Amino acid sequence: MGKKTYVLVGTGGRAEFFYGAIANHFRETAELLAFCDINRVRMDYANKLLREKYDYPEVDTYSSDRFEDMIADKKPDCVIVTSVDRTHHRYIVRALELGCDVITEKPMTTDAEKCQEILDAVSRTGRKVRVSFNYRYAPHHTKIRELIEDGTIGDVTSIHFEWLLNTRHGADYFRRWHRDKRNGGGLLVHKSTHHFDLVNFWIGSQPDTVFAMGDLLFYGRENAENRGVTKFYDRATGHPNAEGDPFALTLDDNEQLKAMYLDAESEDGYIRDQSVFGDGISIEDTMSVMVRYKNRALLTYSLNAYLPWEGYRIAFNGTRGRIEANVVEQSYVNAGGDKALEGALKGANILVFPMFGEPYKADFEEGEGGHGGGDPVLLNDLFGEPAEDRFRRAADHADGARSILTGIAANISMAQGRAVKVDELVRFS
Repeated sequence: MGKKTYVLVGTGGRAEFFYGAIANHFRETAELLAFCDINRVRMDYANKLLREKYDYPEVDTYSSDRFEDMIADKKPDCVIVTSVDRTHHRYIVRALELGCDVITEKPMTTDAEKCQEILDAVSRTGRKVRVSFNYRYAPHHTKIRELIEDGTIGDVTSIHFEWLLNTRHGADYFRRWHRDKRNGGGLLVHKSTHHFDLVNFWIGSQPDTVFAMGDLLFYGRENAENRGVTKFYDRATGHPNAEGDPFALTLDDNEQLKAMYLDAESEDGYIRDQSVFGDGISIEDTMSVMVRYKNRALLTYSLNAYLPWEGYRIAFNGTRGRIEANVVEQSYVNAGGDKALEGALKGANILVFPMFGEPYKADFEEGEGGHGGGDPVLLNDLFGEPAEDRFRRAADHADGARSILTGIAANISMAQGRAVKVDELVRFS
């Protein structure tokens, strides 16, 4: 069938996950043709990694205002979108209109209006959008899907889901562009899209009604002042007040962060190492959400971004029993280390409690690699030769929409103090 050809827009912290896979493991089935970005220094660094780390030929680079020129010149089969979240829809829609399929990093987009633009473009063009939900592919997540799909606990009636981000990974969202809610929709869209997609995937249903509350209770200058902090800084690199601060990230201490961000600041003014206790943070760090699904199941969900360990606890209650899962993940700083360690599994167990039987541990083969072992499986599904998948883990534009619509509805609920019907937000054709 020949190689599929790809171009990539947005060469920041998540991009290497995709272009590195093409350059390393999928040369026989995929070919990378070009990069596109607002920042030329960052594109040059991506090309340096291609050449020196992967022994792959450098590719042509295009500034962001020449995105359409790149499509016209290269005529790719597919566009990979890993830019800032609020720009995803712009590149997705135009790529579809220009005859390309799309692979997009999560979240697919950040609000209902942009989501509708993507849904309409897919319907209008007939092209395909894939959303890279790597968590679906983690073996322990697939096992939960299998248990529920096989009726192990009957019909799922309620779920309690608690996700913990620690003071390394969780804090990182408050140093970078994610701290401005306009850029990523807050953590209930940017991060929780993974978690809400997993619930949709696990129980085979869609969100119906959402109510949420949230606040900024730990990060931010005012919270730090209330705890007695008196030494502040705007950014960590080169500032004496950052010395000894466990929340400080100094870019000149890490070769990759320095090359990707510190050396590239002159191009776009982006500061990667802002203080998590500074002003201007508009996202929440403490969130609680309730969701009713189309199948009448109820979800209670919490996300906290400043806790001592990283991972989650979840319980599914059903008409024939209960499933509990406890998962601890490897913490990380985005683009600051080995991609295979990002969200890698440190420990997981799944317990099944039949209604009239002895509890037992559900066995599964632990996966290796990032995001609980899901990353390598997802990448093969995207760029390799995937096998038949009983669990239908590949996520399309509709899956991408339904995952973010829970978070989008939660944002509206927090702002307006009311329950939000998801069907009011977008129209699926």
